[in-house]
Amino acid sequence: MNNPDIYEVFAVKYARHERTSELNFMDPPDIHDGPMPIDYFVWVARSENRTFVVDTGFNAATAAQRGRDILRCPVAALGLVDVDPTDVEDVIITHLHYDHVGNFDLFPKCRFHLQDDEMAYATGRYMRHRHFRTPFDVEHVTGMVRQVYKGRVQFHDGDADLASGLSVHRIGGHTAGLQAVRVFTQRGWVVLASDASHLYANMQRENPYPIIFKVDEMLEGYDKLRQLADSDDHVIPGHDPLVLDYYPAPSEALEGVVVRLDVAPIKK
Repeated sequence: MNNPDIYEVFAVKYARHERTSELNFMDPPDIHDGPMPIDYFVWVARSENRTFVVDTGFNAATAAQRGRDILRCPVAALGLVDVDPTDVEDVIITHLHYDHVGNFDLFPKCRFHLQDDEMAYATGRYMRHRHFRTPFDVEHVTGMVRQVYKGRVQFHDGDADLASGLSVHRIGGHTAGLQAVRVFTQRGWVVLASDASHLYANMQRENPYPIIFKVDEMLEGYDKLRQLADSDDHVIPGHDPLVLDYYPAPSEALEGVVVRLDVAPIKK
């Protein structure tokens, strides 16, 4: 069997939300736990042969509408790791929540990779219920439907290899079709969990983030993330500010904005 391609993997921070810890767990911790902000990221996985962008973030208008602090345009920020969105050919959408699929229109020639279950969920009967539809933006969802009609969406039914050393894996739980991304790197198999685990603590405590479609899939998903990754240190949560503390920046100028996930954590 051929060795898989080796990828560099970057997390790019583009926004933040100041909040308290009880908002981050299904079973709230002690009220004295206090502030526990979340960060917003997009990710890049790049080998000698392929570049994948994982999720596309949200824009300033969405930030104002939802009370988030946007720090930079996530698509423009891809330039910090030498990625031009007009050249990107593959964008993986982990799920269709507003903070993961906004700005899709800034990638003019890519194919979007999405789970069958996610599109069915975002356009089906569950959107009658406020609890399920609130994290979606109807314009994003209908915009992605338009991309389907343009032939630009590649659907996946569960696990799928997209390239040597890179695959997607349906986790579910948070949404019906949430998918994680498994990437081979110089330190082994890294898993971009996205919202399968918002924070390290969600997975460590088996205490999920409270926006959930199916609790059983969310909890079982933690086991699947561990099976896919080479260790717990190889699982990257979707919104944890600690990621910026644990991993090194590509350069001094990018500290606090971009970190490399294909190298070992500098502290844990």
